[in-house]
Amino acid sequence: MTFRDVIGQEEVRDRLIQMVADDRLPHALMLCGPTGCGKKALAVAFGCFLLARRTTSRPAPSMFDEPVADAAPAAPLSPDFVETPMLQKLEHPDLHFTYPTIKLSSMGSDHKPVSDDFARQWHELLMQGPYFSMDQWLQAIGAENQQAIITAGESDDLVRKLSLKSSQGGYKVSIVWLPERMNIECANKLLKLIEEPPSQTVFLMVCEEPDKLLETIRSRVQRIDVKALPAATICQALIERRGIDEQSARSISRLANGSWLRALDELQAGTENEEFLDLFIMLMRLAYQRKVKDLRKWSDTMATFGREKQRRFLTFFLRMVRENFVYNFHDAELCYMSQKEEQFAKNFARFVNEANVLEIYDLANRVIRDIGQNANAKIVFFDFALQMIVLLIQK
Repeated sequence: MTFRDVIGQEEVRDRLIQMVADDRLPHALMLCGPTGCGKKALAVAFGCFLLARRTTSRPAPSMFDEPVADAAPAAPLSPDFVETPMLQKLEHPDLHFTYPTIKLSSMGSDHKPVSDDFARQWHELLMQGPYFSMDQWLQAIGAENQQAIITAGESDDLVRKLSLKSSQGGYKVSIVWLPERMNIECANKLLKLIEEPPSQTVFLMVCEEPDKLLETIRSRVQRIDVKALPAATICQALIERRGIDEQSARSISRLANGSWLRALDELQAGTENEEFLDLFIMLMRLAYQRKVKDLRKWSDTMATFGREKQRRFLTFFLRMVRENFVYNFHDAELCYMSQKEEQFAKNFARFVNEANVLEIYDLANRVIRDIGQNANAKIVFFDFALQMIVLLIQK
């Protein structure tokens, strides 16, 4: 996998390559940014770039090292590199992946799931392209109502792998996808590994919620923020990579709101967003009409979804609240809604206003917290629906 597989993000790419050119590559980097911006794609491409160089230079310096005053400026490096067959297939022995996993019923009671348990599914999904969501990953590993985490068993496995000498005489690259999903035992073990990294090892963390990481880990990695993709970049990529006509590409790129994953979702007929929109419309109509029995049925339907899908619906709910609130300003440049979403907003938007928008936001975020803490979904969503009745009255 090369940088050609990454959509946009040339500024971050050049910054990473310059670190190598200057021999200033930290032993631990953390790429942070919203879903779909290309963090994972950048990490995998950069990992392949490092392994393709097969450098035998000194161990990577700390991010706190002072620069050498008399050092001559390094010659710029090209982002292009020759992929070996191992890198093309992402089967390089010095490239290690860590990602959230679940516990299958076939696993023993004392077994702590590790990434290698799902290596086949990960490799298959990654070879299809570096842009995929947590939901796609959960579907690939057969998760139902489980929340994927990174266990202490994974950190033990990583210590074992990285203690081995590099098979190719260069870097050992450890890519950690969503480190915020580590449990506390795993986080503490990884912290020790980052504090005392094995020789020639580079950690590349791909993070969406850095505030959920231990402060001690955040302080020991160099953070690089990856911004949401510009609409023009998404539009161009849709035209070149997906063969979409320019007018459709422009429309989709606006709705994507900086996420390539969202753009891909918009390309598919019958997307999950359409299902979420129907659920959103149903909730608002039933709450306005105060049909408590029907709201109970609505909450029962929501409870049948897995935890991750419930959280995605709530994220969609927050977006729709924002869009309907902004719709009241009658400025098309501020709204990012599909035709069907806007059609509903024409009559509904006035019910989301200064009197209730902040309370609705707070309510939805509390539900997200409760779902994340494994609260009873039927109770949580029924209470959510009942409170929406009160908030819509405040119009």
